[in-house]
Amino acid sequence: MELLPLSSTALAFFVIAASPGPATLSNAAIAMSYGRKPSLVYGLGLSCGLIFWGLIAVTGMGALLQSSIYLLTALKVFGGAYLLWLAYLSARSSLSDERAPNTANTSRRWFLRGLLLNMSNPKSVIAWMAALSIGLDGNASASSLTAPTIACIAVGFITNALYSFIFSVEGVMISYTRFRRRIEAITATIFTVSGLGMIRSAFSN
Repeated sequence: MELLPLSSTALAFFVIAASPGPATLSNAAIAMSYGRKPSLVYGLGLSCGLIFWGLIAVTGMGALLQSSIYLLTALKVFGGAYLLWLAYLSARSSLSDERAPNTANTSRRWFLRGLLLNMSNPKSVIAWMAALSIGLDGNASASSLTAPTIACIAVGFITNALYSFIFSVEGVMISYTRFRRRIEAITATIFTVSGLGMIRSAFSN
């Protein structure tokens, strides 16, 4: 694959991965609240969740998933329910005078939380298919998808790591401590809207 189309694919995927959403917001909140290491591990889980959907898209199962109404509905309901659970945790934290305890106090738990969040979002496969389609024609072979897939995977890891480093800076963490309850309330609202939106879309087909 030529360098220009590959760069375009990577840039498109970066825009998608870096855009504010449940994954990036939760990663930023963890970085500000618990520090860089938990956020990096959580981001690793998010990235691996992206790899899962990337492999689904590359192998052609993404199109099959989109055509399977019952499976897609079940995944959307599960993903929406998980987002609503995260909304509940954020809302509970916003109503508390103290920061929520670190319930995921091991690297394994942080990783699994990130992995589960991205694996529960079937819309990710659409983002993958959109990014991978850039620069490819209708006769593209499976081997021609190798380079852009690897590039997108790398972009996913880099994006999540950037969120971890940026939002774990001392000044940012201090600001978070000062405005924690407002930030948690906003996060809870976004999670609620995203969760309800995903569940509604599950039954709108």
